[in-house]
Amino acid sequence: MALGSWRAASWISAAYLVLFLLIPFSPTQAQTSGNEPIPPNATYGEDEIVKTGHQFFGSVSGGLASVVEKAFSRYGEPNGYILGEEGSGALIAGARYGEGHLYTRNAGNHKVFWQGPSVGWDFGADGARVMMLVYNLPTVNSIYDRFAGVNGSAYLVGGVGMTVLLKNEVVLVPVRAGVGARLGINMGYLKITDKPTWNPF
Repeated sequence: MALGSWRAASWISAAYLVLFLLIPFSPTQAQTSGNEPIPPNATYGEDEIVKTGHQFFGSVSGGLASVVEKAFSRYGEPNGYILGEEGSGALIAGARYGEGHLYTRNAGNHKVFWQGPSVGWDFGADGARVMMLVYNLPTVNSIYDRFAGVNGSAYLVGGVGMTVLLKNEVVLVPVRAGVGARLGINMGYLKITDKPTWNPF
């Protein structure tokens, strides 16, 4: 009798498992669509960004506070930021590719990819961690575009460098540490996508 009860319970469990596996899963249930508006006051403070940056960059973040202070003095508080890694290869001219996550207060976290040409006194290959401060982002989907560099915006202190990229009202401030900071200053523009691509243009 006990054996029969055990077999019945096993069949019931198996039936529930099959039903669970047959239920369709929709990815939209796991994240937002990207079109939800991001309130202008849903921003990140300077101390929070510096703390996050120190944890992200680790021992090579010596000049991070000064660079972040410079960005905040020019543009105020960002309403999003990206943490990720990138690699570049060049012989005077080349390309860089990266991937990471966009963080927002109310629109969730989203995987992003970026590509862009790398020109200047660059040789060989390089890898770097990157933090991008994002300003005036109306929706998550607004990040998927090309952002051109602002002339004269390169700033480097203590081994940490930043540049400024612009598309309409949205401003990106990529911050890099170490060798990546010096290479990042040579970047003319950046294309951000929701899927990886080999085309840097």
